[in-house]
Amino acid sequence: MKLQRASQNYRILSRRMAGALVAGMMVAIPSAVVAQDAFPSEQIEIISHASPGGGTDQTIRMWIDAASKILGQDLVVVYKQGGAARVAHEYLASRPADGHTLMATTETHLYTMARGMSPIGIDDVKGVARAMQDPSVIVVRGDSDIQDYDGLIATSKEKALNWGVAQVGGTEHIGISRWADQAGVEYRVVPFGSGGEMITALRSGAIDATLANVSEALGPISDGDLRAIVALSDEPIADLPDVPTAASKGHDVSVNTTRGYVVRADTPPEKVAVLEAALLEAMGGEQFTTYLKNSGLDPATSVAGSEAWDAQLKKAYAEAAEAIEKLGLEKK
Repeated sequence: MKLQRASQNYRILSRRMAGALVAGMMVAIPSAVVAQDAFPSEQIEIISHASPGGGTDQTIRMWIDAASKILGQDLVVVYKQGGAARVAHEYLASRPADGHTLMATTETHLYTMARGMSPIGIDDVKGVARAMQDPSVIVVRGDSDIQDYDGLIATSKEKALNWGVAQVGGTEHIGISRWADQAGVEYRVVPFGSGGEMITALRSGAIDATLANVSEALGPISDGDLRAIVALSDEPIADLPDVPTAASKGHDVSVNTTRGYVVRADTPPEKVAVLEAALLEAMGGEQFTTYLKNSGLDPATSVAGSEAWDAQLKKAYAEAAEAIEKLGLEKK
C-alpha cells in the first residue's frame, strides 16, 4: 500500500515538474526572440570612401562617440577607397540590409552612380541623416573688375572666363555647368586637383573665377582677398548677408557640398528610424554643433533627418545625371 502511494506521489510530482518546465520554456522563448530582434544587436560599420583624416573622416569623428553611447553598440569606420566611391558601393552591396552598415555619402557618390560606374543606383540607397551642408558661392579675386552679378554675366557674355575646378566632372565643374546653362554664358574649366589649390590659383590670377564652399572661402572673403559675387544656395548665407542668391537673380541653381549617411534601401524602416534618431541626437550635441560653427556653417540648416535628406539625394542625383549627360561624361 505504501509502495502504491509512493508511486502515485512520484507520478504527480513528475507531472508538476514537467508542467513547470514547459511554463518556463514558454516564458523563456519570447525573451530569446526579443533579444534576437533587439536593434542594434552588434557593432555598426560606417563605410568611408575617403582617406583617414580628411573632411569625411573628421565629420564622422565629431558625432560617432555620442551615437555609440546612444545606440549601446560600437560604431567603427571601415575605409573602402578607390574608383571614386565605387569600392565603397561594392562593399555596401555585399552587406546585409539589417541596419548594421551605414555609408558616408557625398556628391562624389552621386556622380559615380550617374556616370554608370557603380554597381548600385540611387534607388538602392536610403538616406538616414545629413550631417553637413556647405553651400557654394561664385568668387573672383578681391581686385577683379567684376564687381557684382550683373558684371559677371556681362563679362561672361563678352568672353568665356577661365573657371577653376578641383577636377573635371566634380562638384565645381557640374555646378558651374548648371549655372552657366541657366545664365546662358560660355565658360572654360581648369582642373587643379583640390579645392585649396583652386583657391590659390584664383588668388594668383591664374583663373578668373571659381565656385567655392563657404567653409573654405569665408576667410579669404573676409580678408578681402576674394569677392563673393553670388550664392548658389537655397537661402541667403547668414555670414554673407549682402551676397544675393542666384535664384533671386532669376537663375534657380543650388550647389552644395554635403556629407550624410545612407543604408541599403531595403533596410527595414523601423531600423532606419532608430539610426536616424540616434544620429540626429548625436549631431545635436555640443561637440558636433561647435564643429559646424567653426566651419562657418549653421547647424540648423546643415543637419537634416531621413525624409529631407533622402529627397535631397534623389533631387541632386537627377540634376547631376542631367549635367553629366550634357557634358558627355557618362561611362563609354
